[in-house]
Amino acid sequence: MDDIFKKQVYELVRMIPKGRVSTYGAIAKAVGYPNHSRHVGKAMGGCPKDVPAHRVISASGVLSVPEFQSRLEAEGITVQNLRIKNFKTLFWDPLKEL
Repeated sequence: MDDIFKKQVYELVRMIPKGRVSTYGAIAKAVGYPNHSRHVGKAMGGCPKDVPAHRVISASGVLSVPEFQSRLEAEGITVQNLRIKNFKTLFWDPLKEL
């Protein structure tokens, strides 16, 4: 995974609005690597503090990092059993919304 890929991922994730979530797969697709959701996950693991990594979740609407629940709830997102409630409504698709 190169630095250009990581920078693209970080810039896109910074655009996710508060109170919304996106997925690893949607981010990967938006940066031109549709089958590289795991690479997005790896990039998010070491991202800078100004990147809202808590807003990127799995395609099933489940949190990959349980510690992010409190950050999402602080933004008004309801999480039950590590699953985003109303996930489809809160989903931010960069290909449609940018």
